[in-house]
Amino acid sequence: MSERKVLNKYYPPDFDPSKIPRMKLAKNRQYTVRLMAPFNMRCKTCGEYIYKGKKFNARKEDVENETYLGIRIYRFYIKCTRCLQEISFKTDPQNTDYEIEAGATRNFMALKLAEEQARREERELREEEANNPMKLLENRTQQSRNEIEMLESLEELRDLNRRQQTVDYTTMLEQFNPVETETERLEREEREDEALVKSISFRSKAEGGTRIVAEEIIEEVKEESESPTPAKLSKQGAMLAPIATKVPNTQPLVKRKTPLVLVKPKTVSTGTSAAPATTAKPTTTTTEAGTSKPAGLSLLSAYSDSSEDSN
Repeated sequence: MSERKVLNKYYPPDFDPSKIPRMKLAKNRQYTVRLMAPFNMRCKTCGEYIYKGKKFNARKEDVENETYLGIRIYRFYIKCTRCLQEISFKTDPQNTDYEIEAGATRNFMALKLAEEQARREERELREEEANNPMKLLENRTQQSRNEIEMLESLEELRDLNRRQQTVDYTTMLEQFNPVETETERLEREEREDEALVKSISFRSKAEGGTRIVAEEIIEEVKEESESPTPAKLSKQGAMLAPIATKVPNTQPLVKRKTPLVLVKPKTVSTGTSAAPATTAKPTTTTTEAGTSKPAGLSLLSAYSDSSEDSN
């Protein structure tokens, strides 16, 4: 069976706390406490530096016959971390600080010295004003003059703020940089694009020469059993020649491709039907002398030869 811990003690009805024997302790008993060094110090024996905030196991005791406005003053004993020399310091409630007593010296602290100097000067000023009425009058006059100057500078700042409040910076920014809607932005971009297109200048004919745009025309030719007439052959020869037009350089180069049809010349023979026309690439015919001629001219020459033979 496990034991149960008793949280409350039992006091019998006839309990008398005055009958409990008391231990006799020393009047100025020392207690062991854990503390940190309140300031930077240097050991007098070995010269070791002890920085503020270093932890020590210290002995604490009350300082006999010393109080400040009924506040107790305590003394602490610590040991140097290097040579184990004992260092003692006590509390200073008057200055809310600590005061070194033995074993070490306090390092230089500029803030503490400045505060002490300010308190000393203030104390001397009060003593001088209490003993010299003319000095007191001069100090009051100088103080009044300083107050008047401060009020004037404050009024100037207020006037400056009032002038700045009348200026509406938002309206000024909108005036120089108006806020535009999405539609206005799109319209503005379109206008800018049109102006850019109009501002583009092309080279003239004298500067850039001419450009030739060729159109190729291809037409399907139906089979014909009859012999071609001169009018038809001339029309076919005209269709085979490419149409070249000179376009000034003010327009961009445009090439329109259309199918091109080449018509083979039909041979006329007795008892045989004409061969069907086929579509082929532009070709050139070679004459007996070895020179090449366009296909249209060869067709015309073939037609003229056939007509002479028939005559």
